[in-house]
Amino acid sequence: MEAYAVVATGGKQYRVAVGQTFDIERLSAPAGTDVEIAEVLAVSDGKELKLGTPFVEGAKVVLSVVDDAKRGVKVVNFKKRRRKGYERKVGHRQELTTVTVKAIA
Repeated sequence: MEAYAVVATGGKQYRVAVGQTFDIERLSAPAGTDVEIAEVLAVSDGKELKLGTPFVEGAKVVLSVVDDAKRGVKVVNFKKRRRKGYERKVGHRQELTTVTVKAIA
């Protein structure tokens, strides 16, 4: 088994491994910088799993910011009441940051 961690950022939880690239909610860090996330819910070294209550003490995940100007897919919310003339359409595109996991400590 390989080492992995479960981190919480942006109101979501992600299972990450070293070298993995993924998109998270927008961070205020420019591209090329490193970000440490201390909200680690679980850490596994391949043999032993440590669970936090709610976070694992002393554990952190180092992320490298690859791209900080990405937008997600458009989500459309459309409401309608038939025969009443009521229609409402609202769109949303979430701003995302692409990161790569450098280290799990």
